[in-house]
Amino acid sequence: MPQNEETQRFEEELGAVLRSAGDGFAADDRRELVAGGLQRGRRRLVRRRLAVTGGVLALAAVGIGGAYGGSLLGPAGQATTTSVAAPPQPRQGNGAAEPGKVPPGEATIPVKDIAAVLKANTPAGRWQFDDLDGEGQSVTGVYDDGNGKAGVSVGLFRAGTTGEAGKDQVTCPDRALVRYDRCASERLPGGDRLMVLQGYEYPDRREETKNWRAVLLTKDGFLVDASEYNAAAEKGAAITRENPPFSASQLKTLVTADAWRPLIARLPQPPTKPGTGEAHLPAVPSAAAVQATLRSLLPQGLTVQSHGGGDGHGYVVVDDGKGASMVGVDVQPRSGKIADLFSGDDVVTLPDGTKVKSTRQAGEKGGAGVVWWNVDTLSPQGFRVIVSAFNSGAQYSAATRAEPALTMEQLKAIALSPKWKKLPLK
Repeated sequence: MPQNEETQRFEEELGAVLRSAGDGFAADDRRELVAGGLQRGRRRLVRRRLAVTGGVLALAAVGIGGAYGGSLLGPAGQATTTSVAAPPQPRQGNGAAEPGKVPPGEATIPVKDIAAVLKANTPAGRWQFDDLDGEGQSVTGVYDDGNGKAGVSVGLFRAGTTGEAGKDQVTCPDRALVRYDRCASERLPGGDRLMVLQGYEYPDRREETKNWRAVLLTKDGFLVDASEYNAAAEKGAAITRENPPFSASQLKTLVTADAWRPLIARLPQPPTKPGTGEAHLPAVPSAAAVQATLRSLLPQGLTVQSHGGGDGHGYVVVDDGKGASMVGVDVQPRSGKIADLFSGDDVVTLPDGTKVKSTRQAGEKGGAGVVWWNVDTLSPQGFRVIVSAFNSGAQYSAATRAEPALTMEQLKAIALSPKWKKLPLK
């Protein structure tokens, strides 16, 4: 696909996905979204982006809160309940969209106070910070210890009313979906949880900008999220050093510092109005039901090497003796207003009105020789099932075979199976 056509397709599909996801939220839910709540809602929004194009990092730029949960870096919505959250982007001025105003639900912590804690709990070096006179709940700066400049950011968020609300934020990703070098997740004395991940800015591509992260989830539901890079900025900057400056133990020291406690205590409370947030989200089948159904629909002669997923989506890595092949599915019982995605010569309308869109293209995640076959179906009632297959066990790994283990007809048969509509929703 030519680059300009691919870009146009991305813009059209992303707009439709965001409109669809927006159908699931009430207007009075926005504060909780901004404040870092609604983990499940963000997972579904990201998953829908995955189901359309197989990528996720572009969505992070849309600005859905400071951290997004789950559904990362897999085809057709293939995701675990893990998260590699995007570092928060500081606002200009006082952190508001308009001069003199702070967006609803966003904290008014002086940025200089956040920067002071960051400096006090990292090794000595030269710092340059953005917007020290502003207010908000994050800080971004450039650190230089004499071995090369490195972008560093810290964000403070409210995951929920209890530590359980954000546990997916501190769970190591599935290696079948996310490329990283090391990851450790632990429960600390006192009940807090910690994840330290040494990965990449684009963890699903052969992109060498490294992103090392530490996320602390306190037992009372707050997140301290720190990221560092081996470049002066997370995107668009040349690599300046082999690794980010702070070790895993230094990142742990940073996010677990007691000095964050007075600051996170100033984060705004989430809305308490009954019926907001989760109640407005579309119901989907459970993770277990989706994975079991996908496995039951696989053709004979395949060995399942691994599997995973979350509510509404799942994947398997199979092998027919000719090499590993990843197959994923995303089930959206209420897909929203996305009919405009199902137009063009590559769309077939079945007698019952179901639209089927089949595509073959190169993989997008950097694996050498990877191809991506996709069947996207939409019923007249808005029930959507997307099934994808790759000729590799992971999109970022080199191809293990010439083509995926399943044919396009087999993918179509899985996507159109009546079993999906019979699954109970949650």
